Amino acid sequence: MSAEYATFGLAPAMRAGGVLANGDYQVHRDFVDFIVDGRPLLYQLSDLDAVSPLASDVPPAIFTAQVRSLLLEVEAPLDDGRYVIYGCPECEGIECGAVTAVIEKDDPADDYVWRDFAWQTGDHADLELNGYHGIGPFRFHGAEYRSALNSLLLSDPGARRRVLLIGARVAVLAKLAAALRAIGIGTDITRDATDVPAEELCEYGAVAFGRAIGEQERAAVRRSFERAGVEVAYVDGLAPIIPLLVAQIEHALARGPHELRRLTRLVAADGEAGIEVTSTCRVQITAYRLDRLYRTHTREVFDGILEAGRHRIALDAKAVKGESFLVARTSGSVLVEAMAH
Repeated sequence: MSAEYATFGLAPAMRAGGVLANGDYQVHRDFVDFIVDGRPLLYQLSDLDAVSPLASDVPPAIFTAQVRSLLLEVEAPLDDGRYVIYGCPECEGIECGAVTAVIEKDDPADDYVWRDFAWQTGDHADLELNGYHGIGPFRFHGAEYRSALNSLLLSDPGARRRVLLIGARVAVLAKLAAALRAIGIGTDITRDATDVPAEELCEYGAVAFGRAIGEQERAAVRRSFERAGVEVAYVDGLAPIIPLLVAQIEHALARGPHELRRLTRLVAADGEAGIEVTSTCRVQITAYRLDRLYRTHTREVFDGILEAGRHRIALDAKAVKGESFLVARTSGSVLVEAMAH
């Protein structure tokens, strides 16, 4: 099969971390995704929980080596000229499974070709058994391909993954900080950011306010960041529920363009959830509820595969009565909404 020309680009993406309904932790990973013909390549690979080799949390030397590898400036890391396109977000071993492809250069045309995509768990890829037969081959113009990848070497690949927590309830802040650190997000806790040096404020990607923080205090924090010339996402904590707050912060840290995200809409009202996804994927919806004694109740209300488009999902009335909230997640997106009654 001859490869047809496709456009090649890059965009920031994330593998959403979080505290899951069963208490497990899922690690947060920021990475750069491959955009083929205007769409993330990852979305063409069914519902795959994976990240590209261009992850922001790898050492700079390794990140540079990954870019050089995709430019074919070093020998292929796998047999038969194969390169890892997406791998396990929890570890680096190919034993967990990885999407690999042959990358080669067509010198007369100055093109790069990606072909023979496969799911690989060992030294060799079995194209007959584990090949992605509907994906590729893709032919990229050399100048466009090199320009996109070389641009990564001129910028800092690391994302600002620290979060500043501001609240009145020390115990809640401490638990939230521990949960965020467990999934790979750094945190600091304060009540006053007015005297924090600008170079320190630059380390934060988001600021999360507890419900007890008044508007004057919030405005003072915003002015501190404005004076430092630092743009951050501000999170208004919905309730003192740790998994819910983690999900809010995960959403705030999302760096990719909204139109390239997999989960783009969540509406929670009248006992239903309205969901919009841009490609077929697994969606999980968890309901969190505070009772009259401010005890937290957690219920997984949906877990299934949804096709691209808008969907309405009926919810268990007991799970969303009173003060309740929904967290919807895919492998790369998280949305949070308070339930409207």
